[in-house]
Amino acid sequence: MPELLNPEAIQTLLMEIPNWELEGDMISRTVEFPSFLEAVDAVNNIAREAEAMDHHPDIDIRWRTVRLALSTHSAGGLTTLDFQLAKKLDQLLPS
Repeated sequence: MPELLNPEAIQTLLMEIPNWELEGDMISRTVEFPSFLEAVDAVNNIAREAEAMDHHPDIDIRWRTVRLALSTHSAGGLTTLDFQLAKKLDQLLPS
């Protein structure tokens, strides 16, 4: 099982993913797309990337807005896996 990150490591890693914010024991990002279909297409791409890493975000779709939340549930908080997936998802998402 991945190890939980300490608060200092979390703050350091957050600097590498400026579009994400810390919310308790998770990191989150919200993205608005031009249309509902583009939001769903993005979620499908996110799902493929997450499945490849066997690490799955919580995803909330509200019309054109997609909110992602990452936390390693089996570890009870944030691990390096969350930040690795966030970096990969940033490559798929608009800035």
